[in-house]
Amino acid sequence: MNEYRTKTCGELNINNVSEEVKLAGWIGKIRNLGGMCFIDLRDEFGITQIVMENNETTEEMIKSLTTESCICVDGKVVERTNKNNKISTGEIEVVASNITVLGKCKNVLPFEINSNEQNNVREDLRLEYRFLDLRNEHLHNNILLRSNIIKTLRNKMDELGFTEIQTPILANSSPEGARDFLVPSRLHPGEFYALPQAPQQFKQLLMVGGFNKYYQIAPCFRDEDPRADRAPGEFYQLDFEMSFANQEDVFKVLEEVVPDVFKKFTNWKVDEGPFVRIPYKEAMEKYGIDKPDLRNPLIINDVTKVFEGTEFNAFKDKTIKVIKVEMKEELPRKFFDNMGEFAKNELRAKGLAWVKIDGENNLVGGISKFITDKQKEEIMSITGAKENSALFFIADEFSTAQKIAGEVRIELGKRLDLLEKDVYRFCLIVDFPMYELSDEGTIDFNHNPFSMPQGGMKALETMNPLEILAYQYDLVCNGYEMASGAVRNHDPELMVKAFEIAGYTRSDVEERFGALFNAFQYGTPPHAGAAPGLDRMVMLIANEDNLRQVIAFPKNKKARDLLMRAPSKVTEEQLKDVHIKLDNKE
Repeated sequence: MNEYRTKTCGELNINNVSEEVKLAGWIGKIRNLGGMCFIDLRDEFGITQIVMENNETTEEMIKSLTTESCICVDGKVVERTNKNNKISTGEIEVVASNITVLGKCKNVLPFEINSNEQNNVREDLRLEYRFLDLRNEHLHNNILLRSNIIKTLRNKMDELGFTEIQTPILANSSPEGARDFLVPSRLHPGEFYALPQAPQQFKQLLMVGGFNKYYQIAPCFRDEDPRADRAPGEFYQLDFEMSFANQEDVFKVLEEVVPDVFKKFTNWKVDEGPFVRIPYKEAMEKYGIDKPDLRNPLIINDVTKVFEGTEFNAFKDKTIKVIKVEMKEELPRKFFDNMGEFAKNELRAKGLAWVKIDGENNLVGGISKFITDKQKEEIMSITGAKENSALFFIADEFSTAQKIAGEVRIELGKRLDLLEKDVYRFCLIVDFPMYELSDEGTIDFNHNPFSMPQGGMKALETMNPLEILAYQYDLVCNGYEMASGAVRNHDPELMVKAFEIAGYTRSDVEERFGALFNAFQYGTPPHAGAAPGLDRMVMLIANEDNLRQVIAFPKNKKARDLLMRAPSKVTEEQLKDVHIKLDNKE
């Protein structure tokens, strides 16, 4: 028999009446009513009410009990007089014959563990006392949900014939689009490991090594600024790769695995495969973003040509985007003014022009006086606008107008409550550009540098780099990037040429990616893969809007671990061991 318990706090019911049991858990509430003391005893499995007579023998012990202390209770199960239908053990209670304190809790807690007011507690305080916060039922269940999702993913990948293989954490630096976390070497002065931004090179090497299908729940490390949907420093993904596979093979895996997991853990409607496929260029034109939320019905249209030669200064020589909204009821002037303030203050837009179409198809309000009848007819034809529609215009340089229009579309969807409820909408964004212009005006990789260009070597040799497309793709769910992947460039000469266009020499490729470049000389199979983000998957299924709610020990908004107090300073001796001298200039 277990020393501390024979049953859990969620296990007892009316069938256990008259049994002698031993329970262990944390004190949730204490109600001392004079002659009797009632205790809500809580563990991971539920709550059981404990009853103890308050007499001369037990009085001092009862007084010493504090909420959140960990205790062991010996007692007899009896039927409750006042039953509680809100909990599974509500028909019974345990009359305690003995209570042993296993771990006493301080009298004053930094915050109430299961209070409805917990969300009002300062987040940094909750992170500092994360071990207490994890006792909160909602957060605790999120972490259990995460565990069950990981089990389901593993089972599904095993079922599909994938082999789980772990890849190194101490690796080399790789251009994955973010800063590396560097680890100095003690044995090799002046040299550094890098924590992997993704297991990219290793999983490709596994394909060269003859493995058919690989996967792992992979930790990835990127020195990026934190966001609500991006954990700072580290995150986990379901990383997988397949030999003798193309883009369609990867899509089949995503379309089988992801909906199955979502359907198992949610009551919401879940899109099933095949998912909607949207070319990158179309996504940017229609939604202003490469991760569109398809629950939002609003579409962006380009009306630049409609205003060619216009004398309206705000639109003159600009790219003009427009978003049509069907007004279910008359929108007040204040709504348009507030959207304009949002565009200026939050998006740094020059403004947000608008008009309404009244019941007689006349343009009214906003910039209506600057729009000719001919322009009106063309706009209504392009957008499908009709009576009782509203039109929002964004005018700026092309890429800026596109980006701002995307943000305005999202905000309009929220403020007008247009998003489809209780549904997960998936889409695959395909045909990403292989290259893009960096902030310095140089050619850089747009996505994954190890991707196969569409058109192969001919495209690399003859096309404008900014017009080359790649076999790269993202899986998007409800406006979040859920997975990224690509068909890999497995030809060494193609690899050299692709990197040369981005400013790398053959020597750079051989030095920085020597293992991969060398391996590609020895019979490399075509291969492709993807990596769904585990943290975001759990966040979406749990219906949370912040990743910190689904990670056991997250860092705060400034990338600090307030519980473990990391990052922290180290001793001079530790620095000497790894041959580092700090230069702490202000």
